[in-house]
Amino acid sequence: MAIIIAIMVNVRGRCPVITFAPLWRTMQEKGVTTYTLRVKHGMSHATVQRLQRNMPVSTITLNRLCELLDCSLTEIAAYIKES
Repeated sequence: MAIIIAIMVNVRGRCPVITFAPLWRTMQEKGVTTYTLRVKHGMSHATVQRLQRNMPVSTITLNRLCELLDCSLTEIAAYIKES
């Protein structure tokens, strides 16, 4: 993960400001895996990878995650202030 962030910093000149760390906690609490997202709910492998790498995803994806996990957006993503 540190390598990906380092590459993103070199390419974009800054660190990502949105993290999906809350998503992984929420999924664990609800017993949902990335396999479940892909197979049962039809989410693409590429989208799951983008989430794992804290890369941008569409608001449609965020809305879908909220519906699937029956949670709020704050349980999926968090804003990190740039330093």
